[in-house]
Amino acid sequence: MADIKEKRERLPRWMKSPLPSGENYSKVKRLIAEHKLNTICTSGNCPNKGECWNAGTASFMILGDKCTRNCRFCYVKNLIPDPVDWEEPQRLAETIKTLGLKHCVITSVDRDDLPDGGAKFWATTILAIKAASPGTTIETLIPDFHAKKDLVQQVIDAKPEVISHNLETVKRLTPKIRSTARYDRSLQVISYIAEAGIVPKSGIMLGLGEKPDEVLEAMDDLKAAGCKVLTLGQYLQPAPNLMKVVEYITPEQFEIYRKEAYKRGFRYVESSPLVRSSYHAERHVNA
Repeated sequence: MADIKEKRERLPRWMKSPLPSGENYSKVKRLIAEHKLNTICTSGNCPNKGECWNAGTASFMILGDKCTRNCRFCYVKNLIPDPVDWEEPQRLAETIKTLGLKHCVITSVDRDDLPDGGAKFWATTILAIKAASPGTTIETLIPDFHAKKDLVQQVIDAKPEVISHNLETVKRLTPKIRSTARYDRSLQVISYIAEAGIVPKSGIMLGLGEKPDEVLEAMDDLKAAGCKVLTLGQYLQPAPNLMKVVEYITPEQFEIYRKEAYKRGFRYVESSPLVRSSYHAERHVNA
């Protein structure tokens, strides 16, 4: 216990976030448990879930809570996945309707065990949400589907307002922290989304040992691929067996990156230590 407390005390002052609370937060938490749903807010140990849930937005994780990939930064369990639950899309749609969410983010574990990587399930989920809650805007944070355009197209055809796919880190560090995904493959996925006319979005974690010029190079590569919305946040080690934090990036440096991203023509940029992929996601629909 003393070791845990000591580690927490070593976190920079700017990494502290308030404990989640509030009426909306409690309501979302209860309904998620009742409907047996997963959220990346919880599975990913996000520091902003209180703020987001109270603001009327939430990030749900479909296709179970066991991932076929074993990325060195991710808190989601790497285990043999459970069978696909085809009742989940309707349960999720009804939950979103009951909560009256104005915006939702849907993500998933990787399902490389499925022939289509879960693309049909993705499309089914989006269409169920639109049917049950037509006033709710949707962002999908998708896996790379091995950059198979026909699989990405199934998500595109369901017409979410935003499709996000995270680059996660700079090119040099990609093989070190991502188990299967490839830097150039992720850029291909962003290009497919941009070509379809849906808002493309991506995110990068900082503090893994990247250099400033590598971050700027990643911004340039994303912009060239057609990305319009960019999130930059501090990586935090979620478990002892995962990648250690190399550096805590200061708020001042995040602000420099924010300005550099806007110089490059991104429409929306979220850049600060506690930012995660879905932070202020409801604003990005307008990109």
